[in-house]
Amino acid sequence: MNSFKPGDRSISQILKGCASGILIAGTAIALSGCGEKEANPETVLRFSAIPDTETTAQAEKFKPVADYLAKELGIKVEFVASAKYSASVEKFSNGDIQLAWFGGVAGIQARRAVEGANAIACGEVDPQYKSYFIANNATGIQKSDAFPTAIAGKTFTFGSTGSTSGRVMPTHFITKESGKGPEDFFTKKPLGFSGSHDKTAQQVADGTFEAGVLSYTAYEKFVADPTKADAAAKISVIWETPDYADYNFTAHPVLEEQFGEGFTDKLQAALIKCEDPAVLNALRRKKLIEIDNDSFNRIAEVMKSLGME
Repeated sequence: MNSFKPGDRSISQILKGCASGILIAGTAIALSGCGEKEANPETVLRFSAIPDTETTAQAEKFKPVADYLAKELGIKVEFVASAKYSASVEKFSNGDIQLAWFGGVAGIQARRAVEGANAIACGEVDPQYKSYFIANNATGIQKSDAFPTAIAGKTFTFGSTGSTSGRVMPTHFITKESGKGPEDFFTKKPLGFSGSHDKTAQQVADGTFEAGVLSYTAYEKFVADPTKADAAAKISVIWETPDYADYNFTAHPVLEEQFGEGFTDKLQAALIKCEDPAVLNALRRKKLIEIDNDSFNRIAEVMKSLGME
């Protein structure tokens, strides 16, 4: 049996050495963990937007927004495209994105899914938004202050099924004005769902449908586009809906955990003070203003009446 010699370390020294080694190793792991946290992708602010117009160029369209926020807030910002309205809500609900440019309905759905989420900014026009009912000029339907009941006998298309201005609010107004839901009001079936506002305008112009409904800002952009001149000449606005609140930036409460207390206020301030033409053009807005969840109570009531809760 081997015995310790006078020059050998005692068992207590050996144990102390081991403990020190464990402590140092533990510290190294902890420091390594801190380093990994700084590089964690969760420190990136990711945002998305409802695909209310052509989806193929979403990333390019919203790049100015990402660049602006990154510069103003001193953080990394990435845009995440969403192919469908429901996809943008799902991403927000799952925490895959922390900020979104929603329509009124999608915003309500997202905030219901995430406790503590808040609408923080919108376009200056958004508290008094509206939809345009349009028709192919060949129908002979003229613009009127009264609801155009003549469209009942025409082929008709909405936009996306989840669109506030292209489906939900128009459905509400059709029901209110005619006493019938769209399926009963329109005699020609099936009803169309183009998927986006610009496609609605194009399909009415090319005769795929005789009439349709879309966001008024999308219509005005469509008819002002020189490349759409031929199509724009074939369609007209036949009725403007009453006002309602619509688009908004909604912030996820996790932002306060990721970037520190008070970050959402900083984000809101950065959006509201924005004067960058590229950012505002991406949003089709001239100015952004403050808004809150209560501004969308009317849409919430409409959703309830349509069984969308």
